[in-house]
Amino acid sequence: MAQDIRIGIIGLDTSHSEQFTLRLNDPANPNHIPGARVVVAYPAGSPDIEESKSRIDGFTAAVRDKFGVRIVSSAAEACKDVDAVLLLSLEGRPRLEQMKQIIAAGKPVFMDKPVASSLKDAVEIYKLAVASQIPVFSASAVRWYPGVLEVANAEKTPARGVISYGPAHVLPHHPDLYFYGIHPTEALFTVMGGGCVSVTRTTTASQSVVTGLWADDRVGTLFALHDGAKAYKLIRFGDQQVFEQKSEGDYTPMLREIVKFFQTKQAPVSPRQTLEIYAFMEAAEESKRRGGQRVTLREVMVKAGAPEAWLPEDGKAKPAEPKSVPKGLPQPGGA
Repeated sequence: MAQDIRIGIIGLDTSHSEQFTLRLNDPANPNHIPGARVVVAYPAGSPDIEESKSRIDGFTAAVRDKFGVRIVSSAAEACKDVDAVLLLSLEGRPRLEQMKQIIAAGKPVFMDKPVASSLKDAVEIYKLAVASQIPVFSASAVRWYPGVLEVANAEKTPARGVISYGPAHVLPHHPDLYFYGIHPTEALFTVMGGGCVSVTRTTTASQSVVTGLWADDRVGTLFALHDGAKAYKLIRFGDQQVFEQKSEGDYTPMLREIVKFFQTKQAPVSPRQTLEIYAFMEAAEESKRRGGQRVTLREVMVKAGAPEAWLPEDGKAKPAEPKSVPKGLPQPGGA
């Protein structure tokens, strides 16, 4: 393109604000991504969350002093005289109101995680964007990690099952997987694809295990690590082999997708794909409330007000019946 896309940032309370700006604004950086530049930013934050309020000043100074970004005093100002918006505020509660301002300004937007603090707000955000024909997408950076893509492409046939584990630090005021559990959850869906029907959840103080049943009787399992040793990894069970993730990645591949999205207005991840991931996490929260009972994604999506076109399967799929036991072996329930 003849001219760089001008980007406005809303939210300077996460490291993403500095790291994204570094890659876009510094041509000398080895991970520099051409084609776009951050020109303005609004230091939005959450005064009742320590992780937010304690970091705003530092990240504001960094993007202003290191990269020449103009600092403004409102989200509306951050949407003026720009071509696109990065919504990077730490948490989901302000997102609906912030998105209303961005949509009113008519700007394409990338929403960092989490999309919102509830599935209802996430659905409303996408409904408003679609109604106004504003290009929007959200994703975790892990979707484009080389190690995750290697697992996703390990075989041509769909994975029979996947285990994805990773940190799941809990942020108040959100479903407990939304804030950090989004990363291993999105990795799970990157390999499994869409079509999850229902989830069941087992929870302790240090970990949660969420088992998702897909419509074609495949099973994806999220192992969310709330406490103790933490790492990210995927294990894929396929037709020919069991394949384990060998490497991770950083923000750079996702940011390339973001710049491409700003250029083409074509989102690499659809509203339905993203909302299925958030419905999985919301259904996991509901299963936890119900003591581990099975909860369908369709149930939580209907409750959140999702249109019919975005709804998952009808929830009628059930786990496959156990195969008959060969003669000579104990029968189920026998002594």
